[in-house]
Amino acid sequence: MSKLDKIFKLGHPKLYEISEPIVLEDLKSLNKIVEELSDILKEFKATYGAGRAIAAPQIGVMKRLIYMNITEPIILINPELFDLSEEKMEVWDDCMCFPNLLVKVQRHKQCKLKFFNSDWKERVWELKDDLSELLQHEVDHLNGILSTQRA
Repeated sequence: MSKLDKIFKLGHPKLYEISEPIVLEDLKSLNKIVEELSDILKEFKATYGAGRAIAAPQIGVMKRLIYMNITEPIILINPELFDLSEEKMEVWDDCMCFPNLLVKVQRHKQCKLKFFNSDWKERVWELKDDLSELLQHEVDHLNGILSTQRA
């Protein structure tokens, strides 16, 4: 069985549910989930030539967790977007849940993201352009929203 079979496809009811926050006591159990997300992201990149991040709900883990690997692995726990710019950009959005479909959506050109890292240290990122769009997409997954709903 391919690891990609673990990714829920468009229409799966779990994709439309809001994920639960992670608490400090959950940290020890996250390693296995992060490893699985990493393996799935690697296989997706090898298969489709794309894939920068994956949210835990995409594989049925209903926790507020995002795994991203563009140049290095980054774990985002309980991420929250804020200071969304009024300026928006139009992008063709793809998703692991519907890998052969692109949808045109509006995303905020800039935003900030507050999250905890794997050491439970709070961090804030200022995001622009592609990274802003990517993390808006991933946070949407944590809130039970797919880009098809924003098209």
